[in-house]
Amino acid sequence: MKAMIFAAGIGSRLRPVTYEKPKAMVKVGGKTMLEHALEHLSGYGCKDIIINLHHFPEQIKNFVEENINTDVNIIFSEEKDLLDTGGGLKKASWFFDDEPFLVYNVDILSNLNLNALINFHNIHYGLASVVVRRRNSSRYLLIDNDDKLTGWEDTRKKSKKMILKADSYERYAFSGIHVLSPEIIPLFPHKDKFSIIDFYLEVIKSHSVYAFLDDDSYWFDIGDLEKLKKANEFMGRRE
Repeated sequence: MKAMIFAAGIGSRLRPVTYEKPKAMVKVGGKTMLEHALEHLSGYGCKDIIINLHHFPEQIKNFVEENINTDVNIIFSEEKDLLDTGGGLKKASWFFDDEPFLVYNVDILSNLNLNALINFHNIHYGLASVVVRRRNSSRYLLIDNDDKLTGWEDTRKKSKKMILKADSYERYAFSGIHVLSPEIIPLFPHKDKFSIIDFYLEVIKSHSVYAFLDDDSYWFDIGDLEKLKKANEFMGRRE
């Protein structure tokens, strides 16, 4: 299976750490987040991986060349201007073939069983299967009893989008990991920059996007300094 790692973001909430390095080079438990992501993906058989770049791209290229000695084929998709998650994926879509592929945020630290996720996707075979958790967040995906994405809610802005009618639904937080079917690529909008979540909310009007619930693995988002500290403390205890 092929995979993409989103590593282009500037990591503004991690400043001052990211003033001189991309968040992919931030270390947790003595390893960079990029190493954690690559090891997780390659450990489940992903041998062809594309990484999008923008913030300090040469640091990531040099690090991979000098430190990543595996049988994984790694290539890069450099973005002159940030294209957001959907736009970044669209730009790199030439890399994928006629099989489902994984997409993975570089600032996510998890030991999720990717085989279970892939099996779930193969059974349901919607346009995408997004990993979700029961955790506190300001933004939630709204999932119905058939595990389908039906809407989105921002509790901070008190905003809700119900795209599909659902008699009942649960609110789950997105985990930054998903599997996509190749049929999704021709449906991307005719613009360079867009959010993949916004795209999902548009495309579910005519196609299915499923949610894979994962509350069993460990999971950390190192999106800000406090979360980075907690992730390092956890990894230190594990060691």
